[in-house]
Amino acid sequence: MIIDTHVHLDDARYDEDLDVLLNRARQGGVERFIIPGADPKTLEKAMSIVQKYEDVYFALGVHPYDMQDFEALDFEKYVHHKKCVAIGECGLDYFRLEGSEQEKDAEKKRQKEVFAAQIELAKKYKKPLIVHIRDASRDSKELLLKHNAKEVGGVLHCFNADEELLSLAKEGFYFGIGGVLTFSNAKKLVHVLPKIPHEKLLIETDGPYLTPTPHRGKRNEPLYTTFVAKKMSEILNISEEKIEEITTQNALKLFNIF
Repeated sequence: MIIDTHVHLDDARYDEDLDVLLNRARQGGVERFIIPGADPKTLEKAMSIVQKYEDVYFALGVHPYDMQDFEALDFEKYVHHKKCVAIGECGLDYFRLEGSEQEKDAEKKRQKEVFAAQIELAKKYKKPLIVHIRDASRDSKELLLKHNAKEVGGVLHCFNADEELLSLAKEGFYFGIGGVLTFSNAKKLVHVLPKIPHEKLLIETDGPYLTPTPHRGKRNEPLYTTFVAKKMSEILNISEEKIEEITTQNALKLFNIF
């Protein structure tokens, strides 16, 4: 089977056909799903989904774009839920920084503070991290090392193919591989993928975003993890069945799912 370790099922684009979409995925061999915490405003919606579907789990956290809501999020209220498997997605994203250099520096500082706080929460509650990194590899790695994140480990969601981050495998971190791997311009990720230890590979969609070839331009969905597994199989010269087995066992281990 395949586990989609990162899919935003609480996104409005799934409202009309979530039952159908999940059944389609199950029939295609995708048997478990993890909703990352990103925007606290949709947390209650995520909770209703995990309570309805036995095979859906969730993580608790705040994306850097939504960090203004971090202080208001009551971690204690949700983190002890039996289906809460991680803290995140949290991290650093410098892609959309705007304003003067002073304003950009202030934004980076605040992102680092919120990320560091969530690393500490992960350690407090003994949950792995789901880490979002965009245009911020060095600062992200420094924070993970500084705050001893290896105590809990986690996944570098939508791994950006930065070889500087590969050493985090030794710090208990896994690498989430999604639809980007199938893109024609993903040469860097195709090159780096064989350098990732097999025991540190995970599959994800990041749905509804980053839809793989041949469905680019459409809404992404968990069934499309099969295209990622196929591409990984081709690049690593391992059978698709073996890819599924490896990534599933990795996901079960990291997120402590039984």
